[in-house]
Amino acid sequence: MDQNSFIAGSYYQNNYTQEQNSQFNSQFSAITKKMAANLDAGLSSDSAEMQAAVKEHFDFCSKFWQPDKEAYKSLAMSYVLPTGYRDSYEGVREGLGKYIYDAVIEFADKNL
Repeated sequence: MDQNSFIAGSYYQNNYTQEQNSQFNSQFSAITKKMAANLDAGLSSDSAEMQAAVKEHFDFCSKFWQPDKEAYKSLAMSYVLPTGYRDSYEGVREGLGKYIYDAVIEFADKNL
């Protein structure tokens, strides 16, 4: 995944160093791999493991903006609509975008 796979360039001003961007990419990739592994393991989107991964995702996103419940749910909607976000997740694993969407909705409704 490149540095802007999930953070749309037109909305994100990148004032970070190359090293910082590399760290962000690694962190985001690790979160995505956890989510894909949860899907592969057949865990439900509301499982403790997936909800922990969504918490990591939310915390990661919060480094760049402060989403409230509706904003975070709106971001998740882009994982199921025809967008680059959906395509990126589907490129990792078929069905991953919808799986993350469902998990984010659960997380947001219970925690935000």
